[in-house]
Amino acid sequence: MASMQISVRRRRRQFTTIVRYTLLILLSIIFLFPFYLIVRNGLSTDTEITSFTWKWWPSTLHFENIQELFNDPSAPFATGLLNSALIAVIQVIGQLAIAAMTGYGLARIPSRWSNIVFVAIIFTLLIPGAVTFVPTYLITSYLGWVNTLQGIIVPGLFNTFAAFIFRQFFLNFPRELEDAGRIDGLGDWGVFLRLVVPNSVPIFVALGSIAFIGSWNSFVWPLVIGQDSSTWTVQIVLSTFMTAQTINLHELFIGSALAILPLVVLFLILQRYIVEGVQQTGLKG
Repeated sequence: MASMQISVRRRRRQFTTIVRYTLLILLSIIFLFPFYLIVRNGLSTDTEITSFTWKWWPSTLHFENIQELFNDPSAPFATGLLNSALIAVIQVIGQLAIAAMTGYGLARIPSRWSNIVFVAIIFTLLIPGAVTFVPTYLITSYLGWVNTLQGIIVPGLFNTFAAFIFRQFFLNFPRELEDAGRIDGLGDWGVFLRLVVPNSVPIFVALGSIAFIGSWNSFVWPLVIGQDSSTWTVQIVLSTFMTAQTINLHELFIGSALAILPLVVLFLILQRYIVEGVQQTGLKG
């Protein structure tokens, strides 16, 4: 009798495992299908892309589409990649530095204004971006930053959501570690830079990844500010392949594949830290 029960349980576990992996495989295929389409169309001709006869893979892989993409004089794709990388890196560093200092100050440095500032930060999260878009543009234009990279970068250095998350995270940071640093003679800056930051790598990586993806995929603000082709980001360059006058599908798809590649690599490298950072964030306090 006992052996029969063990056998039944084993079969149930096997069945559950089969169903679980089958579901995961199906979901993975659904998730990866758009990426397959991008690569497939990027290595095809426009005629093959728009053909009514479906082929899972082009008869000839047109890797020359990559060379054509970078040699297109009307769409400086290499410049767009460099601009996007520069803007994203600077914005990530700036956002993390400003938000981390803000969050730590609100969580650990006593002040009668802390709660007022925190409530103000919460209220700014409730304001739609469309409301602040025009005032931000007017300020940027007044400073003479239209058609400049700093006009794209500087307004994106301030992330109230990241400041809120950092504040919640630092509320749960072990005070014993900070007290030990102060006993050793460290001040607030020393504790923050030498103890808090090195022991908060997962949350920095998690928020930094989100900031990088948001900056890399940003479209409207770089489009409005970067009116000259020398300041175009990769998203702006991709938009030039499909306009009311011209449609260049194979360059659009191969460009999209190359534009996605840095984000995929970033996620594969940092996925462990991203998950750990999300788990450690916490929303208590």
